[in-house]
This record gives sequence, structure tokens and C-alpha cells, in this order.
Amino acid sequence: MLIALSAVIILLVLIMKFRVHAFVALTLVSLLTALVTGIEVNKILPTLLGGFGSTLASVALLVGLGAMIGRLLEITGGAKVLADTLVNKFGEKRAPFALGIASLLFGFPIFFDAGLVVMLPIIFSVAKQFGGSVLRYAFPSAGAFAVMHAFLPPHPGPVASGDLLGVNMGLLVLVGLICAIPTWYIAAYLFSQYSGKKIHVELPKAFLNTGPINETANMNPPSFGKVLFILLLPLCLILLDTGLNTLSVTKVIDGSQTWVEALRLLGKTPVALLITLLVSIVLLKEQRSYEQIEKICDNALGPICAIVLVTGAGGMFGGVLRASGIGEALSGMLSDTGMPVIVAAFFISLALRVAQGSATVALTTTAALIAPTVAATTGLSQFDLCFIVIAIASGATALSHVNDSGFWLVSRFLEMDTKTTLKTWTVMETLIGLVGFAIALIGSIIL
Repeated sequence: MLIALSAVIILLVLIMKFRVHAFVALTLVSLLTALVTGIEVNKILPTLLGGFGSTLASVALLVGLGAMIGRLLEITGGAKVLADTLVNKFGEKRAPFALGIASLLFGFPIFFDAGLVVMLPIIFSVAKQFGGSVLRYAFPSAGAFAVMHAFLPPHPGPVASGDLLGVNMGLLVLVGLICAIPTWYIAAYLFSQYSGKKIHVELPKAFLNTGPINETANMNPPSFGKVLFILLLPLCLILLDTGLNTLSVTKVIDGSQTWVEALRLLGKTPVALLITLLVSIVLLKEQRSYEQIEKICDNALGPICAIVLVTGAGGMFGGVLRASGIGEALSGMLSDTGMPVIVAAFFISLALRVAQGSATVALTTTAALIAPTVAATTGLSQFDLCFIVIAIASGATALSHVNDSGFWLVSRFLEMDTKTTLKTWTVMETLIGLVGFAIALIGSIIL
């Protein structure tokens, strides 16, 4: 346990004090941990590569396909079409709610920072039209992206932690969605309406000085129906897999039949995202040529390289912990304290989040630390594993402060000072973490 604690401290010092990139820091700490714990020298490299490769096998595929889908919708104007249609349908009073719903849908394939950058001009335009504190319009959207980024595949954090804990990815999508929607409504939407009344934040001067917002980069954006179909298609396909699996387990159908296995294959998360990407290319070909679409997909992969490598390095760290026996020691310690695994997972993740700021590092490191404990705990169902992932994600979301890049992203775009950002963004992120954890804990007790 002392070695495990030392490894985490060294990791934090490297990232926070010496500003070493998380990928390099995780790789170095994994190697040092393997040496100190006495893993045979000739097995150290296979252990490192095994943990790294097994994590990348799932993470790279899901994150890459998800990034391509999100980028296609972003460039073709799908986000604006989605937001405008929902705002028009819900009306002025419910405009913040409509922006949040649009961000929840758009946040399934696209990452937090990219989604926020795309949606902010739309948010500011709506805020200028209807008036009031910009928090009323920005936070439902930013909170939606934060929740989806933390709770649902194909985002790297839940994919990596789910892979380390042996979770069914399709089931994690559905459980994550069930947890994400009430978490967003309570912690992001309701809080944004409350804070918008208490704290008035003006429209950013940078936005006001840019003149009218260009309606879209494309004169012929996709229809609302196309955008909605693209966003819902992977969820429907994944539901096909989990639904047939449930029917098979309950003996309603014979799960060994070829047609069942074939349909379930279509619903496996990587296959579902691949099908969605191909359908997106066909449906959006009117907006861009195939050559342009190929370039858009290629450009989508560049920004995710660092994220994929960090999550892979987190898997490497997990592989070392499993091979060294540290995981079993942690499992024994938790058993002695009587603390449930899901509670321990939340607090470990929260501590790492507060210490070093990166939600992805907190997610992957916590999952690596807790994986042997989960494996040694009897009676955990797939639902329990999903709720543990949500608890880890909740801890990795809470208490965003000055060492978190998302904190400064929101502060910079909304032109808020540090004190105001702490009073608004940090509080909302903490509420998201606490509400998400409460829902996960209740779900694990019920199911």
C-alpha cells in the first residue's frame, strides 16, 4: 500500500509541479512501480505493453469513430440546426432548456471542449435575443457536455474505466444515459436558472464586437430530421444488443441462434458507431463532397491523439498494479474498513481530481487502482460495474478548480473572473459529481 501511495504521489508531483505530460508521467510511474514491486525484469515490458494495448484496443476505436461523427455534424452545421429547431419549438421561456437538450444530444459523440466551442456562438445569439444573465443559457449547455463527457462512451474516460473493470460497453451507454439525464437536469439546468438570477454575467465583449454571427459555414445545412437520426442511430443499435441479450438471459429467445448473434453484433458499440459514421457520410454528402468529408474525418483524429495515449497509459498503470499484487492489498484494506467499493471508487477519483485537475487521468487511474478490488469482490453484477464507473466519473467531475483546463475554458469564453467562475462553474461541477454519485449509489442498491 505504501508503494501504491508513493506511485500516486510521484504521478501528481510530475504532472503538477514539473508539468510533465500525463502520458509520459503515467508511463514512467508504471515502469518504476513494476521495478519496485519486484516484477521479474523479463516480464516488465510485456506487462506494460499488455496493459497499454488492451486498453487501446477498445478506447482508440470508440473514441476515433465518435470524434469523426461529432466533427462531421459540427462542420456541416448540424449543431446549429439542432439548437435552432429546439429553441423555436420550446419558446423563449424554455430556451435554456432547449439549448441543454441540444447539447445532450450533440454531446454523445463530441468531446466537452469541442462541443462547447461549437455551441457558444449559438448560445450567445440566443442570450442576446432573449436577455438576462448569460449563465442561464451557457450553463445548461456546458453542464450537458460535461455530464455526457464523463458518463457515456465513446468518450475516453468512461471507455477506459469501463474496459479496466470489464464492463459491457453497450449496457454502460444505457446506464450512463439513465444517470446522465436527471444529473444534468438537477445539477446543471436547475442550478443554472438559480445562479442566473443571483449572478448577472454580461454577454462577452469579444462576442459583441464580432458583429452578426454567421448562420452557418454551409449555405445548405442538414435537416433537423437527419441530425436527430444520426444522433439516435447508435443508441438504437446499442439497445438492440442489450435488449436481445436480456431476452436471451430470460429464455424468451434462444441466444445461440444465428439471427440473434448477427443482430447483437450490429449493436456492439464499435460496430454501432461504425455504422453511424457510414450513414452520416451518406446523409451529409449533400453538404460536402466525399473528398471534403475524408479531410474532415482525418482532421478529427489529430486532437484526440493525446487523450487516447493518456488513457492507454492509464491502462498500462492498471496492468502493473494487477501484476504486482498492489490491487489485492488495496482490496484487503477496503474490506477491513467495510467501505463499499462504489464509495471508495468515488472518493479516490475525487481526491485525484482535486489534486491534479484532469478528469481523464482521475478516471483511468482510479479504475486501475480499483480494478483488482472489483475483480476480487463477489456478487457484483454488470449493473453494479456500470454504477461503479458512474461513481468514478462523478468523482472525476466534481470540484473543478484552477488546475483544470475546463475551468479556464469556461472562464475565458464567458469572460468571468476567477472568483465568479469558482462561485458558478466549480459549484455546478461539484453538484454534477454529487448528484451523479447519489444516483449511482441508489441504483447499485436497488439493482
